[in-house]
Amino acid sequence: MKMEKPSVHAQAAGLLLGAMLGSGAALAANGANGNDGVGGANSAGAPAANASEQALPAASFAIRQVRVFDGERVLPTATVVVRDGLIAEVGAGVAVPAGVPVIDGNGATLLPGLIDSHVHSWGEARSDALRFGVTTELDMFTDHRGLAAARAERESRAPTRKADLWSAGTLVTAKGGHGTQYGMPIATLDDPAQAQAFVDARIAEGSDYIKLVLEPLPDAGGKARLNTLSEASLRAAIKAAHARKRLAVVHVSRAADAALAIDAGADGLVHVNGDVLDDPKLVAAIKQRKAFVVPTLTVMASLHRADGSARTRIAGDQRLAPYLRAQQKEELAASFPSGFHDEQRFDNSLQNVRRLHEAGVPVLAGTDAGNPGTTHGASEHGELQLLVQAGLTPLQALSAATAAPARSFGLDDRGRIARGLRADLILVEGDPTADITATRAIRSIWKNGHPVDRAIDTALPTLKPGKVALFAGDKPGANWIASNDIYVGGKSSSQLAAIAENGKPATLAAKGEIVAGIAQPWAGLMFVPGPAPLASVDAREVRELSLRVRGDGRRLTVMVFSGNDMRRPPAIQPLSVGAQWQDVRVPLASMTGVDLGNLRGIVLGAGGEPGPFAFEIEAVELR
Repeated sequence: MKMEKPSVHAQAAGLLLGAMLGSGAALAANGANGNDGVGGANSAGAPAANASEQALPAASFAIRQVRVFDGERVLPTATVVVRDGLIAEVGAGVAVPAGVPVIDGNGATLLPGLIDSHVHSWGEARSDALRFGVTTELDMFTDHRGLAAARAERESRAPTRKADLWSAGTLVTAKGGHGTQYGMPIATLDDPAQAQAFVDARIAEGSDYIKLVLEPLPDAGGKARLNTLSEASLRAAIKAAHARKRLAVVHVSRAADAALAIDAGADGLVHVNGDVLDDPKLVAAIKQRKAFVVPTLTVMASLHRADGSARTRIAGDQRLAPYLRAQQKEELAASFPSGFHDEQRFDNSLQNVRRLHEAGVPVLAGTDAGNPGTTHGASEHGELQLLVQAGLTPLQALSAATAAPARSFGLDDRGRIARGLRADLILVEGDPTADITATRAIRSIWKNGHPVDRAIDTALPTLKPGKVALFAGDKPGANWIASNDIYVGGKSSSQLAAIAENGKPATLAAKGEIVAGIAQPWAGLMFVPGPAPLASVDAREVRELSLRVRGDGRRLTVMVFSGNDMRRPPAIQPLSVGAQWQDVRVPLASMTGVDLGNLRGIVLGAGGEPGPFAFEIEAVELR
C-alpha cells in the first residue's frame, strides 16, 4: 500500500520567485555560511559549459569535488549542480554552467536533507529541525488546524526557515486511550462500524496518513491505566485507510500488539517493542507484510535508561550545542518519571532493531521528538548513532534517514540526491559513511536550494496586556491546553470544552478526576503564552491576571511557571471557588518567585482529595 504522492512539478510558484531574486542572494548567503572557494566554473576544476542565454534563477549553485551520499550509495568525488531549487546534475564529470556560484566540497560529504519519521510538531519545532539539517518531519499527532498551511508550504520552493511537514493529524484511539490524556479534545473510535467515517474525517482535516494506537499504556507500576482500540476497530480503521489509499501506521510497545497490527494489515510500526525479544515468526511476518518500523530509540533511551547518556551526548556535543535554543537544552534535560526506567527494555529494543534489520525489514530513523529527553533536529543525529549501535552500518543508518523514509511514505521529490529532486541538502565535514557522528559537523544546509541561516533568534516573544481569547471557533483556543500530573508520574486527568450559550461559545470548562499516586496530584487547564507549552515569553508589561471563575466547591490553585530553567518550581496562589461566578485577580508582578521576563505558563488546577472536579472560566484579561 502506497500513499498518494506529491508531484515533483507542482511547485511552479518558485520559478517566478527565482527569476525575481537572481543569483546574488544565494552566492552571498553561501559565503556567509563559511563556504570558501566561490568562483567561476574553471576554478571549480570542472569543465565549463556554454553560458546560459537566460538569467540565472535563484537557488542555483554547484558543489565541486565533494563526496556524495545520494541516499543509497556513495560517489567518492562528484560535482552537484542545483538550478532553481532542484538538483540538475550529479556526477564526476558534470559541467558547471557559466556564472553559477561554485562551492568547494573538498574534505566534506554532501547528504540529502534528513527526514525524521516520528515527531510531534508544535511551536518552533520545524525551525529547530531545519537548523540541524532535518528538512522534513513526519508528524504522528498534532493539531490538525495547521495542516493546510503546512501542505502549501511543502509544495513551495520559496526560501524558508522551517522543515516541511507531513502529518497524521489526529490519531485513531479509543475513548480514554493513549492520546486523550493530554486534555486536548479529540475524536475517538469505539464502534468499528464508524471506522470509514472516522478515517474520512481525519483525511478531510488534512491527515496525510492514518496513525492508530494499540497501547494499554502502563503506569510506573506496570498496571494498565488507559484504554486501547479493540481488535475490530483496529482492523476496520486500517481497512478504511487503505480504501482511501492512505498508509496505516500503528503505535505499539508490546510484541503481541505488533503481531496483531501486522496481521491486521498495518503498513508500518512507529515504535519498536522492548517488552521481549521478538520471536522470529513476528519478524518474518513484518517482512512478509513489507511493513517498515520506526524504532524511535531516542525516546526509548529517555524512557528506560536512568543515566540519560543518549541525550547527554547530544547536549554536550560542541558540534550541536551552539545551535540549541535554551528551551531545546531544557527539553533534552527533561526525563520521564523514574518508575519507567528499565534497562532491559532498552536493551531488548536495540536487539529487536538488529533482528528486524538483519531480516531485511526497512528501519526508518525517527526520534519521537516532543517527548522528554528529545528535541527536534538535534535528536535525529543521536538516533542515527543509536541505529548504528543497534547493528546498522553508518551508510545504512543514513539511508534510514533519507531514501528509506521517502520511499516508505511515498515522498517522491526528496530523500535522494538525484536529477529533478528537491535540493534539500546538508554539507558536513568528514565522512559520516565511516563515522556516523560526522553528520553533526554541519558546514551548510540548503532548503529548496536556498541556504539556511542557522543563527538562533534569542529575543523572546512579547506578551502584551489585553483580553485573552478563549476559543478558536467553537473549540478551546490554541493558547489553552489541559494540564495534569501525568508527566511527573501521576494519574490525574483533565479535559477542556467550550460551553455554549445562545449558540456561541461562552465559557471554557475543565473537568476530570484527581487520582492519588503522587504527593500533590493536580489537573486543570493551562494558559500557554508562547508558541508551545512552557516556551518562554517576555511578559514584563503585564502586572496581573484577571478572570471570572466558578466551580464545584473544590479549592483551586494558580501555578505560575517562569524562569530560565523549565524545571523551576511554580509560584502558587490558592483560590476558594464556589458555584457562583466570582472575580479573581492574580498579582503576577508581586508574586514571590515569578519571573515575568521568562513567563512559561499559568495553570489553574484542582488538587487535594481524589475524586472528580469541574470548573469554568470566562473574561480572562492580562492587565
